[in-house]
Amino acid sequence: MSLPDHGVGFACQTYSWQMSGERYRGRLDHIAVVAAEAGFPALEPEAWMLGGYRDPARLEELLDEHGLGLAAVALAQPWREDDETADERLEADAVISLLVRFPGARLVLVQLPGADRSNLARRQACAISCINAVARRALRAGVPPTVHPNSPPGSLFRTRDDYEILLDRLDPEIGFTPDVGHVAAGGMDPLELVRSHRERVDHVHLKDLDSEGRWAATGKGVLDFPGIVSLLVDTGYRGWLVFEDECAESERDPDAAAGSNARYARDVLMPIVGGRSW
Repeated sequence: MSLPDHGVGFACQTYSWQMSGERYRGRLDHIAVVAAEAGFPALEPEAWMLGGYRDPARLEELLDEHGLGLAAVALAQPWREDDETADERLEADAVISLLVRFPGARLVLVQLPGADRSNLARRQACAISCINAVARRALRAGVPPTVHPNSPPGSLFRTRDDYEILLDRLDPEIGFTPDVGHVAAGGMDPLELVRSHRERVDHVHLKDLDSEGRWAATGKGVLDFPGIVSLLVDTGYRGWLVFEDECAESERDPDAAAGSNARYARDVLMPIVGGRSW
């Protein structure tokens, strides 16, 4: 499924289900039903969640059955050495091969946080080297790569300085996926950051924070989603806005969180995007 005519689509990430551990791993069939019934037109699964749907034929059949597109697949890896480990390379190449079957779907590259930020410069250099290597292979296969920083205490790319190092040293062909919740949790203003790097933003994750810096249900926190989406639309953004609710409530009931996110997208963000349908 391609983007709507107005150029902005809303997708459902699988992380709300992933927070339950093994319970939903490989249950993309369940997640697809929930997302489609909520009204989402596309999914972005984590590679870890795919299970038997790593088979591109099975994944395509599932998505077609429920009228869903594939916005992206998120690949999270440690990347702690100068070069990818054999296992990291094997996993990356498997996900790239899967995405070749879905033209336009992005490869979202996520560096897995460690326990702390010790030896930071060295670890950042290793991660950037590996991300560039994966992205080059993806580009050769016709798969667009984009990088997604995060904000746990052990994240290598958490602060504004970290983001500048990352984006400066990545190959210029690699896109940037700001997760506005992680951006805010790292002490930055998401609207200002998106504005500063707008030319590189090709994919966006949405999740909310409350005034105490805790994850909140979408629209129940303090982040200015309408302002961010307005900036994107006004500057000609064509891409996916991906809902990735990470609060405790969504962990308890990820199905309900998907429905709530879809209602927020329809009621609050669709009028900004300007389309009549998903």
